[in-house]
Amino acid sequence: MNREVLMLVDALAREKNVSKEVVFGALETALASATKKRFTDPEVDVRVSIDRDSGEFDAFRRWQVVADDAVENPSAQMALSEARSQLPEIDLDDHVEEQLDDVEFGRIGAQAAKQVILQRIRDAEKEQILNDFLERGEKIVTGMVKRMDRGDAIVEIGKVEARLRRDQTIPKENLRIGDRVRAYIGKVDRTARGQQVELSRTAPEFIIELFRLEVPEMEQGLLQIKSAARDPGVRAKIAVTTSDRRIDPIGTCVGVRGSRVQAVTGELGGERVDIVLWSEDPAQFVIGALAPANVQSIVVDEEKHAMDVVVNEDELAVAIGVGGRNVRLASELTGWQINIMTADESATKQTAERDRVVKLFVDKLDVDEEVAGILVDEGFTGLEEVAYVPINEMLAIEAFDEDTVNELRNRARDALLTQALAQEESLETGAGKTDLLGIEGLTADMLPKLADIGVYLIEDLAELDSEELNEAIGVGEEAAKNMIIQARQSWS
Repeated sequence: MNREVLMLVDALAREKNVSKEVVFGALETALASATKKRFTDPEVDVRVSIDRDSGEFDAFRRWQVVADDAVENPSAQMALSEARSQLPEIDLDDHVEEQLDDVEFGRIGAQAAKQVILQRIRDAEKEQILNDFLERGEKIVTGMVKRMDRGDAIVEIGKVEARLRRDQTIPKENLRIGDRVRAYIGKVDRTARGQQVELSRTAPEFIIELFRLEVPEMEQGLLQIKSAARDPGVRAKIAVTTSDRRIDPIGTCVGVRGSRVQAVTGELGGERVDIVLWSEDPAQFVIGALAPANVQSIVVDEEKHAMDVVVNEDELAVAIGVGGRNVRLASELTGWQINIMTADESATKQTAERDRVVKLFVDKLDVDEEVAGILVDEGFTGLEEVAYVPINEMLAIEAFDEDTVNELRNRARDALLTQALAQEESLETGAGKTDLLGIEGLTADMLPKLADIGVYLIEDLAELDSEELNEAIGVGEEAAKNMIIQARQSWS
């Protein structure tokens, strides 16, 4: 019988292309599972050990050693004190084992054991195939559509089956059984019961890897795609840069007579690709990303990570694009929120912002509009700047003498202290109409910004309009409306 076990292990290992150790492990698990059926208590823990040379096997019932007060399952656990009475050197999490009587393989549920063995070997075989596939290090693969499953394509890539979900295919792309398809390896889930590899034809990484195949300079490290944004099947933007000044990164990606970019476009169902020169300067990067629109001017808001981009009125439609596509892709490519506006809209917004800051200084510093206007014109946008910028910067303002500067700084600090105290009082009150943090979506870091515009209580918030609130905390028009609606419920 023991020789038959060794022959079985050898045959299964060769047939399934897995190691003998995997088969031995499967046999041990199967024998342990079958041996447990001798006990009426399903919580019993059994271990089987097979000698790799002789094929002989021994079965053991075992108990895990736990703390004296932690025994929850006496069938498989033993208190440390009891265990040490048998084995003085034993420690927590070790096992106490008791050898069981010899068990004949043919007498312990051979059919059940066979099923466990085959399942373990199938799992090991599947794992080995997946490991071999992943070791190739490919990011793009080509396979054949084997079947369709609820709209998803099951793609056969060698011995591996991968799933290409419907939402990861290019719109209007109609895949059929037998079609060859190229896709990006988006995710590998080893715990999945079905296909463990998921593919994508819509991921921005797909277009980057397609260019890598077409542009040898990328493989050589001379050219790099920094980011990509896509509207699959319609339009894409990629940002390129080079470490070699002799190389034109855009021309290199386009190729002779457009050969390289056309090869990528053909794979993506005619998706138009804009190639943009990447820049360390965010404003310059955004200007390039908005092409073919011509940018007139840009105002950068570092705090909100946003830019107001001014274009001529006749360029407005080009800058925004059909359905907002151009500005949306530019925003995704650069990582900045981009607000497209005309010169008139920009001037109106800047005037409104100037008036807001002037009013803030008039109210909080108790100065007239002329002094407040001078501060704004000199670039001051908040009380913190007036209170804490280096004094030399304020003394450099021709309209102010030293006494005026000191007075303004003291008033700004007093105003900030008053705001902080009011904010603290609001937080301490903690309930009802005074707790701004009770408004869904409003966070603690927004409170100082609200204090800057005189909003300390829910009643103050309720009196704002959504545009004012969005200007103050930058949460978006819709979120600002929802906050104000919540605040106005206190009126009822």
